[in-house]
Amino acid sequence: MVFSGRRVGVAVVAILLALAVAWAVGGVVEHQARIRLVASLTADARLRAALLASEVARFRLLPLALADDQDVVAALEGRTNARAILDRKLERLAVETGAEAMYVIAPDGRAIAASNWRSRKSFVGNDYRFRPYFQQARGGGEGRQFALGTVSNRPGLYLARRTSAGGVVVVKLDFGSIERQWAAAGGVTFVTDPAGLILIASRPAWRFAMTRPLSAAERATALRTSGAAALLPVPFRAARGGRIAVPGEKGTLLVVQTAPDGAGWRVTLAQPTRVAVDDVARAGAIVAGMVTLVLLWLTGAGWSAARRRADRTSQLEQAVADRTAALRHEIEERTELETRAAILREALRQANRLATLGQITASVAHETAQPVAAIRTYAATGETLLDRGATEDVRTNLRAIARLTERIGAVTAQLRGFSRKASGEIGPVPLTEVIEGAQLILREPLSHIRVAWPAVAADLCVIAGRIRLEQVFVNVLQNATEALQAQSDGAIVVTVDPRDDNVVVRIHDNGPGIAPEIAERLFTPFATSRAAGLGLGLVIAKDIMEDLGGSLRLAPEPHGACFELVLRRAR
Repeated sequence: MVFSGRRVGVAVVAILLALAVAWAVGGVVEHQARIRLVASLTADARLRAALLASEVARFRLLPLALADDQDVVAALEGRTNARAILDRKLERLAVETGAEAMYVIAPDGRAIAASNWRSRKSFVGNDYRFRPYFQQARGGGEGRQFALGTVSNRPGLYLARRTSAGGVVVVKLDFGSIERQWAAAGGVTFVTDPAGLILIASRPAWRFAMTRPLSAAERATALRTSGAAALLPVPFRAARGGRIAVPGEKGTLLVVQTAPDGAGWRVTLAQPTRVAVDDVARAGAIVAGMVTLVLLWLTGAGWSAARRRADRTSQLEQAVADRTAALRHEIEERTELETRAAILREALRQANRLATLGQITASVAHETAQPVAAIRTYAATGETLLDRGATEDVRTNLRAIARLTERIGAVTAQLRGFSRKASGEIGPVPLTEVIEGAQLILREPLSHIRVAWPAVAADLCVIAGRIRLEQVFVNVLQNATEALQAQSDGAIVVTVDPRDDNVVVRIHDNGPGIAPEIAERLFTPFATSRAAGLGLGLVIAKDIMEDLGGSLRLAPEPHGACFELVLRRAR
């Protein structure tokens, strides 16, 4: 009885010691797991905030760019057909940029033009004097407000800018795509304003819900600025350890929050802790307790007989193997979770990069259109030459196509550098190579026009980058060919005037010239007289010339249009 009681006492002490070790190890593992999860969630929240900021940044300059637009000014001044022209322009820009809506408000508060002018719910004619963004723009030059649309009843961010004529240009952003991305990524993500009101959420039912009790004055302000009929109650309750619990859902969510941005917006990310923290801590405690018991058991087994020691050792090794397999499985699950988190972070980074690259897509399309057209012409000509058996001419066409494909790759690389405001490498470049490259790209358009090319010395070099300077020549010559499409006697004269410090190149066509209203804003974005034009070619050309230390201007001529390029001469 005494021996049996001693064994019971030893077993009780061993169990208590194992429980103590399990509790201590579980606490340490839980703490470390929580730290890792908080770090991971913080990084994810910052990525989601960056994605949101990049989406807003894409549209921030649109109202500023349109504030001094000639069509906006004309519409506000009430010129004939100006508002109809502006309606179509806003409609096209809204499609190209992805904006929810774009509209212009007169100083009296009524919308005079809108991108949805064709819709039965058009904004044209609506009174927006009560809107805070209109009041802010009129008083301070610009305004910003997140609210429900009075006509569409859809929430969005309104960015407003006062024009020189006293009107207001408004661009509305919709965050539905970002909300769906957040919902697909898992967890709960929402954005709050300085008062703690939820504006954007991966759970749409949480939109315009409070995250804390608001005073009567705060509620009144929130209702007025949001346009919501009522504010929803807090959709969760606080739990210990920086967690929240959602009524009707099991478990708790660990919460991290970013610092407020310039507008006071915060991004909050909440993720379940069961797998990443609770299960890991529980597994660590179990393993620690089992290991402790195993060690105690091994110590006691040392006093047993040799056979019993061998048998017990075999049993314990099997137990350890089972627990090791279980632990390995748990580690693999944790690794898989971390891999999915890394994939999510990379997807968010990629979305941010795509949002930035979206700003130069129009330029890429414009700059590669001519080489692609030239390739199509060479290919079609090559097919005819093959039928005739002119293999040497076919080889010449294939070599030209190869050069043009290299040209497209180089243009794309240069446009990426242009989007980052990178200068690129410049140095002495033979001017003849640049002119020959432009002739190669525009061979088909120029074949129907009389072109007087200058006799340029082979050793005449300018300070430039060959591809970028070639872009300038292609843009200016392409504009000239398009201006001469309707003329049977179209002609272009290119002259080169070498001077001591620079070289002046003039490209003069005998077309209809450039209308005065277009000439005034020729080198500004979207300024074009062609229905299919983007109005970006001359903007890019002028920027390249200034980057090379030269200049590009429209030279006065009584007939046609003449562009003058001034380049630094290489010594």
